[in-house]
Amino acid sequence: MSVLCRLYQVSRCGYYAWAARGASPRADANAKLWEHIVRIHAASRKTYGSPRIHQQLRREGRCVSKTRIERLMRQNGLKARSATRYHANPGWHAFYTSIPNQQLDRIATGADQLWVGDITYLKVGTHWRYLSTVMDKYSRRIIGWSLSKNKDANLTLAALNRAVWNRRPGPGLIFHSDRGIEFAAFAFRERLQLLGFVQSMNRPGEMTDNAHMESFYHSMKSDVIHGRTFDTEKAVAHVIRGYIPFYNHRRLHSLLGYVPPVEYEQRCT
Repeated sequence: MSVLCRLYQVSRCGYYAWAARGASPRADANAKLWEHIVRIHAASRKTYGSPRIHQQLRREGRCVSKTRIERLMRQNGLKARSATRYHANPGWHAFYTSIPNQQLDRIATGADQLWVGDITYLKVGTHWRYLSTVMDKYSRRIIGWSLSKNKDANLTLAALNRAVWNRRPGPGLIFHSDRGIEFAAFAFRERLQLLGFVQSMNRPGEMTDNAHMESFYHSMKSDVIHGRTFDTEKAVAHVIRGYIPFYNHRRLHSLLGYVPPVEYEQRCT
């Protein structure tokens, strides 16, 4: 102890007098305030910073300055959880807007002229699975689909490739989708180019540009998904595998004159 006293140039009796006094009233007050700060911060799911903590303390009738709260939080390394800010990427904006909506002025007069694709979410247990489908807009027939736990270009490519295998269309076909990255990925675009397809996308902010696919998802979920629970991906895939043939071959479609898509194609060939 004598070494420490000489180092800090204080007397032994002075050190013992300081140690006997204990914490100052200010330090005790800061310790109690800190307990309230930690409590409020935790109750906010760690989202509150000093301004909101200050307001909550005021609501509780505790008078304390905001700068004092800021200082205690800074000294103890307590911060609010902040959301990641979105920074616009002009390059991506230019890329997306470079793909126009090719279907606006096109009326399909036969099968395999205009296909549309989209993705929807399906609940499996406590997790999501993603269903990608391809529809022939002329007949509203579902010609390809894929289910996966990942929402990526592999999902949309699998649905597209299945549709191509089923229909074997020629070049010049228009493939329309929303502006999701799953359809804008280079792998997907390169596949369309290899097939000789023309890519088309929704206009920015115009979600109704792909209304036919939205209508299919609404019908499917109303018919076989809503009100049911699925514990495994296999279970939901089984339902989809049974529903799509029903939708294509048997479900009456009002916009087709109340005939199923397959029958509509056969009548018009």
